[in-house]
Amino acid sequence: MKHIPRKRFGQHFLADGAIIEGIVDAIAPQPGQFMVEIGPGLAALTQPLVERLGQLTVIELDRDLAVRLRAHPQLKVIESDVLKVDFAELAQSLETPKLRVVGNLPYNISTPILFHLLGCVDVIEDQHFMLQKEVIDRMVARPCTSDYSRLSVMLQWRYAMENVLFVPPKSFNPPPRVDSAVVRMVPHATPAAVDVALLSELVQVAFSQRRKLMRHTLGRWLEEKAFSGEFDVKRRAEEVPVAQYIDLALALASESRH
Repeated sequence: MKHIPRKRFGQHFLADGAIIEGIVDAIAPQPGQFMVEIGPGLAALTQPLVERLGQLTVIELDRDLAVRLRAHPQLKVIESDVLKVDFAELAQSLETPKLRVVGNLPYNISTPILFHLLGCVDVIEDQHFMLQKEVIDRMVARPCTSDYSRLSVMLQWRYAMENVLFVPPKSFNPPPRVDSAVVRMVPHATPAAVDVALLSELVQVAFSQRRKLMRHTLGRWLEEKAFSGEFDVKRRAEEVPVAQYIDLALALASESRH
C-alpha cells in the first residue's frame, strides 16, 4: 500500500538515487558499526545503510511506517518521538560506547532535535543529517556574517561541522519549498567543560537584539550578575567568536563559585 506523506510529521521522502548514493558515501558506514537513523521513512537511506552495516537501529514516529520497518530482519525499530529517546541509554542497551547518528530530520523540529542530541554528545561518534540548507548555513557560519547566530555558537562549541552535500527540492517526494543540504558533525575530543545552561542563557541574551550593541542586552545581564571581569560589550553579538563566549561563561562560573 502506498504511503501518503503526512504534513504533521513534516514528511518529505528522498527519491533521488544519485543523491542517496552521495549521502551514503559521505556517511561511509562500515560493517558492525552501531548506527541510529532518525526518521527512516520509506527506507531510501535505510536500505543502503543496512546493506553496508549488517544491522541498524531506526527511530520512527509514524505508526504505519514503523509497522513496515519491523518486517525488515536487520532493523531494530524504536517507535517514538526522537525528542523522548535517551541516546545514552540506547548506547548502553546496544552495548557500545559510541553511536553514529544519521537522518533526514523533519525540518519543523530540526533545531530541537539538534539541541536534544547536544545533551547526549558524550555517546556520539559523529552525526550526518539532512536539513534545510539555511539551517546548516547558520550551524557552520563564521563570526561577522549574517548567518552567525545562537545556533552557530552552541553547536560549534561542541562539534566540528561541515556542509558536505547540496540537495535540491526535486530530490524529494513531495518536493519541499526549500533547498536542503547534508551536514557532518563530529564532536570535539576535548571541549571546554562549560556549564551548558549558563552558556545557552548568555548566548540567548547576546543575540536577543542582534542589530544593537550588546551593552543594551548582555551588558545589562552581566551587571545583574555582578560580573567583575573584562568583556567588550561595545560590539554586536555576531562579532564575538565562539571561544570568547565560552571564556565568558567559564569566567562567570568561576566568579559564582568564589
